[in-house]
Amino acid sequence: MESSKKEKIIKAGKIASEVRDYARGIIKKDTPLIEIVEKIESKIFELGGKPAFPTTLSIDNVAAHYTPSYDDKTLSKGLLKIDFGVHIDGWTADNAFSVDLENNEENKRLIKASQDALENSIKLIKEKLENNLSVNLTEIGTEISKTIESNNFFPVINLTGHSMEQYNLHSGISIPNIETSIDLELEPGLYAIEPFATNGSGKVHDGKPSGIYELKSEKNVRSPIAREVLSLIINEYNTLPFCSRWIVKKIGSKAIFGLKQLEENGNLYQFPELIEISDSRVSQTEHTILIDKNGKVIITTE
Repeated sequence: MESSKKEKIIKAGKIASEVRDYARGIIKKDTPLIEIVEKIESKIFELGGKPAFPTTLSIDNVAAHYTPSYDDKTLSKGLLKIDFGVHIDGWTADNAFSVDLENNEENKRLIKASQDALENSIKLIKEKLENNLSVNLTEIGTEISKTIESNNFFPVINLTGHSMEQYNLHSGISIPNIETSIDLELEPGLYAIEPFATNGSGKVHDGKPSGIYELKSEKNVRSPIAREVLSLIINEYNTLPFCSRWIVKKIGSKAIFGLKQLEENGNLYQFPELIEISDSRVSQTEHTILIDKNGKVIITTE
């Protein structure tokens, strides 16, 4: 990896670390979710980065993909997962943490389970590569699941970490959270490791639409407002995810109609919220690691 790319990734990671510390200080129970995400995203810009995707604040049984709409009234509560990313020229540092807003002992143990799983899996990766040994994906997944199960919870089997490239958050390699038969070695590159722990059944299903979108096609659309929205998306977000809240802030509430038309026209894909199948609580912890050509592991979001 070129030194300039590496520098951008490390800078994005440093910003993400600072924003995470800032976020921990502003998250209190019964704070409007929209207030929290706007403060987090404003802090990213203030520090010289850009949001790599909309900040998500997923509560209890919602494992991922909840971001408040522009007129959202939801208040923070329960087991809250804070997932945000920072990019510099498309090179991303992705991270997440969970907080217990109820002083609930099981919530705290769930958070510890995903934290321990992240720490142990990264320790495994570092130790093997520092000793010139290869590490494959199933070893990472086994370490994550073993750690979560030792805390008497279950890993979420159909959520994974992922490889990342420039302007591409999910670039083809999935990092499992369970033991698998995938005998694929971890090569130099950029990866998000993100264990999810639950007190439920250990799977998620699609819920309602999230208001988080991804550009799939730049093909023409007839509606003037849809064309205006499409032009904004292409120029501002490239292929990175964005949300209706961001578009409304720039264009106004008429943008909602434009987004709907673009989705119907096949220009956009809208992500669903991801819900634990037994409606049980989920914790999440995530760091981004950069593995260089010499096998050195840099945890960019520490």
